[in-house]
Amino acid sequence: MIHLKIQTAMNKAELIDKIAKDAGVTKTQANEALDSFTSAVIGALKKNDKVTLVGFGTFSVTKRSARKGRNPQTGKVINIPAKKVAKFKAGKEFSTKLK
Repeated sequence: MIHLKIQTAMNKAELIDKIAKDAGVTKTQANEALDSFTSAVIGALKKNDKVTLVGFGTFSVTKRSARKGRNPQTGKVINIPAKKVAKFKAGKEFSTKLK
């Protein structure tokens, strides 16, 4: 017998429901809080700042160098431009709770 593990993902609406229930606020208030959090993190990362939440983790920006790639359909070499990418490093407390 084969057992398949089905992966699921929490979407924004489900996260808002959870926040509203846990914090005892309305879904509208939870949505505003989540939007404020994401805006604050994005704003900080745009300025190349880090956002560190002790016990949770750190959001930061790293620079990815320009490089050569290959189009998988044609095999043709393509230039991939340099860009900034967001990175999240889980904190120790966060990581230990996943075990």
